[in-house]
Amino acid sequence: MNWKWLKFVPWVDPRAKFIMTIPPKGHLLDLGSWDGSTLKHFLELRPDLKIYAVDIQKHPNLTQVQYTFHQADLETDTLPWPDNSMDAITCMHLIEHLKNLSKLLAEVARLLKPGACAYFEMPRPKTLTLDSIHGDNVGTFTMNFFDDPTHVNFVSTGRLAAWLTQRGLKIIDSGISRNILIALAYPLTMFLGKNRRRFTAKAHWHGWSAYLIAKKTA
Repeated sequence: MNWKWLKFVPWVDPRAKFIMTIPPKGHLLDLGSWDGSTLKHFLELRPDLKIYAVDIQKHPNLTQVQYTFHQADLETDTLPWPDNSMDAITCMHLIEHLKNLSKLLAEVARLLKPGACAYFEMPRPKTLTLDSIHGDNVGTFTMNFFDDPTHVNFVSTGRLAAWLTQRGLKIIDSGISRNILIALAYPLTMFLGKNRRRFTAKAHWHGWSAYLIAKKTA
């Protein structure tokens, strides 16, 4: 799905709704960018944004000129940008891969401009009990939290909210992260056989992810 169409209906996806709130030509920092696939959608929606991407290793897709990439260990490293320099920060499906979040959350609080917001996304508690994908597709898609061997830390939105509040941020929104259009398409994917598109639609149908938005007030 090309996200440029979501500018007319951003409410169908919490991520799109958040991206549309960033000021024109704003600076967006994405923490844990992996292959940049979500950043590609962000640029489809908001080509005016200046995007900074951070990950522990550099994926070939992040060499594109649209991104400024910085390689860092987000459990230990101080990032190279000055205090109060980012109009928004996104951190999607990173925290479950980190054992210690202290440095990451401190950097988020430091880098946000006053009045700017950070968007976090992580697995919901129900992922701890969902069935894994079965049959010859086992291991190809993370449905149960523990399917991914790099998941080392389950963090609820309540726990994350408490930590962010301790760092002076104000929680302004939270909920289930799902793209309504993809979720509604799930019954139709029954005819596609077992493939990644069907599994993705199933994850949205179940509401696999939670989101939380925190604002720097001063």
